[in-house]
Amino acid sequence: MDESDIPLAVLRLTEALVFASPEPVTWKTLGPLLPPHLDADRVFRALQLHCADRGVVLVETAGGWVFRTAPDLAELLRSALSERRRLPRATMEVLVVIALYQPLTRAEIEAIRGVGLSQASMDVLLETGMITSQGRKPVAGSPALWVTTPLFLAQFGLRSIRDIPGFHLALPLPGEGAGRGESRPDSEAEEEETPRTGSSP
Repeated sequence: MDESDIPLAVLRLTEALVFASPEPVTWKTLGPLLPPHLDADRVFRALQLHCADRGVVLVETAGGWVFRTAPDLAELLRSALSERRRLPRATMEVLVVIALYQPLTRAEIEAIRGVGLSQASMDVLLETGMITSQGRKPVAGSPALWVTTPLFLAQFGLRSIRDIPGFHLALPLPGEGAGRGESRPDSEAEEEETPRTGSSP
């Protein structure tokens, strides 16, 4: 059985699940809903083909599948839709640093950027679900380690952190000698951040 042989009822069920889910739908989520002889991966591929010529297409991102506006229509719709509020520049810089160097501590974020990290930046990223803590670094004080979330990948249409532009070009963290990435896991107003003069708590 190839993709064209997937029953229409299964495609409709999968389409409804992806549409209703607030997060990318994985094969683990879809699998229990399918007949035993059907592979979830093939069902996703079949639905992707089924929707290929529609205004909304199925794309793989963040380890799962979501619906997105067809690329050829995105620009036409942009002017008709209200633009999502952009992250302040300083907050976006923090997000980029975390994405490229994760997992890393607050002090390491400050060392890379060369300025102190405002709590406002961290609060915005936490509230939007772009970052989360992932354990603590085994050093004095046990500072929290910060990483991006699947929502970050989905927001930027990435399949994994290794798809981030420049991921493999980022320099080692300050004080690290090995190449980066080898062991790392798969307010409208501008913020004012002052040059870093000491360690942040």
